[in-house]
Amino acid sequence: MTASAGRPTLLVIAKEPVPGRVKTRLTPPYTPQEAAALAKASLCDTLDAVLRVPARRRVLVLDGEPGPWLPRGFDVVPQVSGGLDERITGAFACCDDGPALLVGMDTPQLTGELLAGIGPDGHDAWFGPAADGGFWALGLADPSRAGSVVRGVPMSTDRTGAIQRRRLVDAGLSVRDLPLLRDVDTAADAASVAGLCPPGSRFAAMLTSLAEVAR
Repeated sequence: MTASAGRPTLLVIAKEPVPGRVKTRLTPPYTPQEAAALAKASLCDTLDAVLRVPARRRVLVLDGEPGPWLPRGFDVVPQVSGGLDERITGAFACCDDGPALLVGMDTPQLTGELLAGIGPDGHDAWFGPAADGGFWALGLADPSRAGSVVRGVPMSTDRTGAIQRRRLVDAGLSVRDLPLLRDVDTAADAASVAGLCPPGSRFAAMLTSLAEVAR
């Protein structure tokens, strides 16, 4: 048995941090350029956290083009077209056999410890609920089942997470629940999440920098 046996493929689904295309709900009070800078910082924190988790493979599922912000250690694949349910399904389709876990770019407070044990812990699925009613993480021991349990789930509603988790349970999967996290969508979210970020967080530092400029 190899050392990577049971380790998950880790997927980060993200948008290229381009002004006007990311974190538009932060504008106002932030400018499109500032919102993009916060998005970039959040994405970089997320990628760093994923790098700290033992994995068989790490994949950035990207809408856009990679830039100098992308660290070594990630494969890059483009997002498929369609709604978020289709794009999540497409992300899992790039995985081979073995467990896979997908996270977004909106939780810079993520740490490697939050993802510890995923893969070899014996569950069929892993689910990370978000405070806004969505979810920040979704994992499957068998990634080929993604289409049947994700496709058709209504996204971006305050019931998305509950519906997605119910789909996992109804499919007969044993689900490990991960901690509740808050996504960064609004300025209030950004302020709250920055206080939860680990030391060295780019996101927290960027938010502090923008606040100082605004004084």
